[in-house]
Amino acid sequence: MTTEIIENENDIVEPTDKKQGKTTLRVVSIVAIVVVLAVVGVIISGIASRRAAAEKLVRTSQISAVMPVSVVHPQFSSAAEELVLPSNIEAYVEAPIYARTHGYLKKWYFDIGARVHQGDLLAEIETPEEDQQLAQARADLKTAQANLNLAQTTASRWQNLLKKNAVSKQETDQMVSDLAAKEAMADASLANVRRLEQLQSYEKVYAPFDGVITARQTDVGALIDAGSSPKELFHLAAIDKLRVYVAVPEVSAGQIRSGVRVVLTSDEFPNQVFHGTIVRNSNAIDSASRTLNVEVDVDNTGGKLLPGSYAFVHIKVPQTAHALTIPANTLLFRAQGLQVGVVRAGRAELVPITIGHDYGATVEVSSGVRQTDAVILDPSDSLMSGAPVVVRKESQQ
Repeated sequence: MTTEIIENENDIVEPTDKKQGKTTLRVVSIVAIVVVLAVVGVIISGIASRRAAAEKLVRTSQISAVMPVSVVHPQFSSAAEELVLPSNIEAYVEAPIYARTHGYLKKWYFDIGARVHQGDLLAEIETPEEDQQLAQARADLKTAQANLNLAQTTASRWQNLLKKNAVSKQETDQMVSDLAAKEAMADASLANVRRLEQLQSYEKVYAPFDGVITARQTDVGALIDAGSSPKELFHLAAIDKLRVYVAVPEVSAGQIRSGVRVVLTSDEFPNQVFHGTIVRNSNAIDSASRTLNVEVDVDNTGGKLLPGSYAFVHIKVPQTAHALTIPANTLLFRAQGLQVGVVRAGRAELVPITIGHDYGATVEVSSGVRQTDAVILDPSDSLMSGAPVVVRKESQQ
């Protein structure tokens, strides 16, 4: 009975183990499938992420490759264009003041910034050596004049004696020749006295013209040397009227005429203009700068403009009829020559141009562009033909 029960139990247990093994195998298979699916999902996710990143990089690169630009259209020039050029301001008359005699500075009367008039005494110089030389020269002159008087008396006597045949003709001629020599010696002594008197007059230094003392290079007690390398005592400049020199480009030189009124502006006086007149030009082009040197005279009675300062001269220059102008900041200087960038069909195209007049902020274009062209402002040095560009909305029209 017991044996039968056990056998029955074995009969019952054996199917249970088989069932558990099958279940375990199924679980392992499911886990393996899940793991495989997870790995495949990770791989697919990674590939998709990489592909999205690559596509994003391509889109970003394409967007970055399109250069945003500002454009401007060429304009027809007006009847006259303003040529704005830098210039140098100089005093109308300017001179260094030197001494003409040796000595020591005794006193000076005007310092820098002082306004003086022609003939004003600027300084006095002590010249003790020249004073002594003048005294000696005057004494020598008296000696020469005394000898001259004696020679005149002697020559007269001998001439009278010759009439009476009391002396020979030879002796009389000797006395007359001695008189001529004494006259020459007296004249030489007189000339030496006058020379030293003239040098003595240089002890006083006077202003040669009306102006302003812009420099004083000496002081009381300073040694004054009038030799080969004299030292400047004062610097005098007449500033009531000024000379303004401006270099006009060769392309505009033909439009410069004497008598034309011009306007000057200075950074020192941003809200003020000064008026001047073209008075002359060099009538020659400087081979180094290819410019024409032009002088403009400006009334400076108020003394606002100072010699040596910097200003801008505004000159009205007639333009060629129906000439196109573009801003100067559109130009590209390349080895192929002068070019501008033009936007055509969404791409940049480098176009060679020929310019006529240069007006500073703008230039006149003789050939190369049309009024309908969209010319790129401030083009990059790396801009090439065919590069994709997009026009900014705020571009000038």
